[in-house]
Amino acid sequence: MVAEAEEACGLPLARLLLDAEPEELTRTREAQLVVYLASLLAWHVAAADLDRRGEKIVAFAGHSLGQMTALVAAGALPFAEGCRLAARRAEHTQAAADAQPGRLVALLGATPAQAEEACTAAPGACWLANDNAPGQVVIGGTPDGVEAASAKAKDLGVKRVMPLNVGGAFHTPLMQPAADAFGADLVAATFVDTTVPVLSNTDARPYTDAGGWPARLSDQLIRPVLWAETMSALAAMGATTLVEVGPGSTLTGLAKRAVPNIVLRNFAVPADLSLETANA
Repeated sequence: MVAEAEEACGLPLARLLLDAEPEELTRTREAQLVVYLASLLAWHVAAADLDRRGEKIVAFAGHSLGQMTALVAAGALPFAEGCRLAARRAEHTQAAADAQPGRLVALLGATPAQAEEACTAAPGACWLANDNAPGQVVIGGTPDGVEAASAKAKDLGVKRVMPLNVGGAFHTPLMQPAADAFGADLVAATFVDTTVPVLSNTDARPYTDAGGWPARLSDQLIRPVLWAETMSALAAMGATTLVEVGPGSTLTGLAKRAVPNIVLRNFAVPADLSLETANA
């Protein structure tokens, strides 16, 4: 899989996965590609385990870049095509972030309504970026805009304002140049209808049609990720277990808050599969 991804992207992904210096992975492009490929490698292992268990997949979902991973996992996008598009997405968002510096901050203990109200302190310079889970909302914008909105959030009683270590104001209108450029790439991409739906970040609705994904994926770059709503939608669709694949367990932590009654499993590395098997 790594060799195929390298050929599709024309980048030394194996080296980035295994030998990259920490500073390299602070750049948006390199970080996105490593997370994307590591997530698909983990999915390859997890999918075999789910098949062995005879478990039915209700739907796929992915947070931000994870939307691309979800589409490949669902079969909506061929693996090599997905790698190429992930590389282009990373390049465009990096270029947009370089051209217009921006920040993201998490508002802990806030509601989306409070986040929206905080952003009114900086009209046209700060916006809601993620509704991640109850009590965790992210806003983003220009440095000055985020600073003004953060101050207002504290005045509104938000418990904590935590800067995020990211390279730009993702999922805000500051990414419009990236959305335009990526939209042109997506027009030429080959998407396939799926039997299992993929939930869209921008409206938390499930889709099986191929034709709508170019618009959804370009819009995703400038609109907030409705992740709390996505978790609730999965529960409403009948999901009884959520399986997170890829580096870390951030989404598992968010799901504990958004859908506390659903069983959670995590596959980050092959050893996680061994642990699940031992505990089964």
